[in-house]
Amino acid sequence: MGPSKDQDKRPRRKHLRRLGEVFVERPVFLITVCTTGRRPLLTDPKVVNIVHSTLREAAQRNGWHVGRYVIMPDHVHFFCAPGGEERSLSAFVGGFKEASTRKVWEVGWRGRMWQREFFDHLLRSDESHAEKWEYVRDNPVRARLCQTAEDWPHQGEIEVL
Repeated sequence: MGPSKDQDKRPRRKHLRRLGEVFVERPVFLITVCTTGRRPLLTDPKVVNIVHSTLREAAQRNGWHVGRYVIMPDHVHFFCAPGGEERSLSAFVGGFKEASTRKVWEVGWRGRMWQREFFDHLLRSDESHAEKWEYVRDNPVRARLCQTAEDWPHQGEIEVL
């Protein structure tokens, strides 16, 4: 099934280019990766476990550290920081998406899992990090998936950034 006539007429959004260089001693990024078509693929416990384990492996594979994260039904938020000998941010996120998709296919799911693009935000201070975490952590509450952020089981911290 293709796009509707209304969707064909909408202008395509242009995405900002990623920064070529960042002049911050230890930058921390907030990343958002959405499922294809924003489908709620991340409600299956097997898929959630795969996404979580793939985030845990990210530093080993790509030289990035992953901090706090929240897995929602149709997207994932996580904080990350370069480890010193890392691949680019785009290569790191692309590697995460590729590895998690491959693992999901191994348990029987077929098709494209993630949207091509991802969203990144360079945090500018510790205060910004705390504010962004509170916003991300409250996502399940705003979506009415739970009463309090503490009730949401698909969140955590892999490393302290």
